[in-house]
This record gives sequence, C-alpha cells and structure tokens, in this order.
Amino acid sequence: MRDKGFFITLEGPEGSGKTHQLPELVDFLRSQGYTVLATREPGGTPIGDQIRGVLSDLTNTAMQPRTEILLFQASRAQLVDQMILPCLNDGGIVVCDRYADSTLAYQGYGHRIDLVQLQSIVNFATQGLKPDLTLILDIDVSEGLKRKAQGGEWNRLDAYDLEFHERVRQGYLELARKEPERWVIIDAALPPRQVQSAMQAVIRKRLQEERLEVESQKSPDGS
Repeated sequence: MRDKGFFITLEGPEGSGKTHQLPELVDFLRSQGYTVLATREPGGTPIGDQIRGVLSDLTNTAMQPRTEILLFQASRAQLVDQMILPCLNDGGIVVCDRYADSTLAYQGYGHRIDLVQLQSIVNFATQGLKPDLTLILDIDVSEGLKRKAQGGEWNRLDAYDLEFHERVRQGYLELARKEPERWVIIDAALPPRQVQSAMQAVIRKRLQEERLEVESQKSPDGS
C-alpha cells in the first residue's frame, strides 16, 4: 500500500453538485503547487468507463443489487490499481468523485444489503485503501433530484424511488457520524460559490495539518 500522497473523495446524494464543483477545486489545488489527479466512479479508466455505461443504462432495469455491487467493485479495483495508487505513491493528491462510501450508502443503506458483507467486498476491491478526507455535499433529496433532472443527466440509479434516495442520504450522514475525523459535511444548498469556498477552506486546513505532521515526524524532536 501507499505511504504518502493525499486522497480526497467527494460524496453526496444525487444532484448535490459535487461533479460540477470538482474542476474548480482541482484548479485551486494545482494553483497551490500540488500535483493532482482528478477522477470519478464508476469509471476513470477505459475498463471502468465501459462498466459505467452498463451501470448507468436506463434499459438495464433487470439488474439485481448484487450484480450492481460487483460491477461497481470491478470498476473500483481497476481505478485503484491503475490510477489512484500510482499517483499517491508519487506524492500527489487524488480527488475522486465518489468512492467506496458510495457502495455503503447506495447498496448498503439504499438497497439494505448487509454492511459487513459489503465492507468485505469493498476492502477486496480497494486493497483496504481509504480516503484521508471525505467531503459530503449534503442536500435535501427532492431538491437534489430536481436539480439532476433539470441538468439532463438522468441515469438508472437516479430512477430509483424517493424512499431509496432518502435512505442513501441518511446512510451518508450515519457514515459521517461514525467517522467524524475523516468526514466533513458541506451544505450543498448554499450558492455554488459558497460551497466551493467551504470545500477549499476545509482542504487547505487539512493539508496544512498533514504537512505539519510530516515535518514533525522528520525533525529530531518529533521522534
């Protein structure tokens, strides 16, 4: 596994705006002198993008939750090995639009699949790689789905019923409560400029803390 680099993930219900916020966030990090890999799930590699097409296709209504889970893990395993780990091992920053927590939120809380079983499958796909920081862009489910529909990017998972998406949102909030040292909740109902500013402030602070920790470990007094 890796021993350097910094791994950031963006999570949230449908229509939270994370995909639209990501490019500006990456530009901000690069302006600070960081080497940054921006990627997404499912996808991020040629193999993963093919799997994304299958998962998103509105005609695949017969897809079973277990099939859905395994397809997501196949895409994720390829992304971790081919893209994420090499960047982290070179000391870069990875910003990923969705990652393993999406499986727990959507397939675990949304489909009500056993979380212990899911975590085992996720660990196999990721080699146990966890983000250093996860930002959840939180928004009311009805408002988020309305945004998504207006954006014209409607896929198979968006088409699940409202109750499913409510369980997903509550699942995300529960995950954040269980691991507050990794998760930060951002109010995605705010104007986009304010959301971006909040994201940048959180990441700037966390990277400063990370740098100070690394420097203290290198200094004679930090042993």
